[in-house]
Amino acid sequence: MSLDTAIFAGGCFWCMVQPFDTYPGIEKVESGYTGGNVVNPTYEQVCSGTTGHTEAVKITFDPDKISYKDLVEIYWHQTDPTDASGQFQDRGDNYRPVIFVKNDEQRKTAAESKKALQESGRFGDAKIVTTIEDVQPFYPAEDYHQDFYKKDPQRFALEEAGGRQQFVNKYWKNN
Repeated sequence: MSLDTAIFAGGCFWCMVQPFDTYPGIEKVESGYTGGNVVNPTYEQVCSGTTGHTEAVKITFDPDKISYKDLVEIYWHQTDPTDASGQFQDRGDNYRPVIFVKNDEQRKTAAESKKALQESGRFGDAKIVTTIEDVQPFYPAEDYHQDFYKKDPQRFALEEAGGRQQFVNKYWKNN
């Protein structure tokens, strides 16, 4: 079995784990930080907005069971791709929506998917502003952030109440 990886940023990483964690072929979903200029940042440093990092998830998957294209589609269903200033209640650059690509194939898949989403009219005249950027070092978040939805379901539900689920229901319920 040959595994591959994908990295997505879509707001609070606590809220980005569960949607991917439930699919066959996904071996691991890890919360962490990427895209910035501080080596091994802490949660507090990233939250300060001074590191350039964004909260993200690194997905290890079996491409024989689930494709990168499928992962990008799952990603769109979890984010507001029209909001470059954060996601739902999470505001700031450290919550910006980004698809981090590690090669030309991932870049092409992500760009084609983004174009198709824009052309679909699903978000009316709003522009799809999610960026596609080169992979940078990924730093795993502290242990208490890993699998947060399993460790603290009440707090996770509170985070989800910040608008993400309502948005998903509005734009993706029939898909």
